[in-house]
Amino acid sequence: MDVSSPRRFGPAPTLGGVLSLAALLLSGCVSSPSARPEAPQPVGETSYRERATAGMQHYQLALGEISAGATPLLHPAPVYPPALLAARLPPQEVEALLVVDTEGKVNDVRIADEAQADPQQRLFAQAVRTAAEQWTFEPLRISRWAADANGNPHEVDSEARPFSLHYVFHFAWKDGKPVTDASAPPDAGR
Repeated sequence: MDVSSPRRFGPAPTLGGVLSLAALLLSGCVSSPSARPEAPQPVGETSYRERATAGMQHYQLALGEISAGATPLLHPAPVYPPALLAARLPPQEVEALLVVDTEGKVNDVRIADEAQADPQQRLFAQAVRTAAEQWTFEPLRISRWAADANGNPHEVDSEARPFSLHYVFHFAWKDGKPVTDASAPPDAGR
């Protein structure tokens, strides 16, 4: 055998065979097109602030009485109304009075000017109401203290009382996303 001649094993490949082999090898590299991702749905964030109002009544504590509690334990923020997301409205505020029972549960939400609200404002008010009705607070407790013969203070008795707090809920857009907030001064309420 001549060393300069190429060695062949079997018949020479045809062009169709080469193309078929190439197609088979390339088919292993192809992946099926992925489903087109859905556009993300806009979502809102919320917050709030407690607000002291003129004429707000406070419990009058007698000598030896202290109050404790009336702090939010569970306070989910309202959801920006989905029906208004596309409208990208200017900032909105909703004032609400939360009436809390002796167990710390919100049993009434009073929205300021709700009767005169337009349909959009009513959607914001409903978002506030839905969230606020889920709030729970540490019950407000009024305790009476006295001192024994040695001057050591001790609690004589304690009772839970209902209370109410004003909040302002704020709905706005920030960085292309709806934002809601609510807040209040720390000394407000009771």
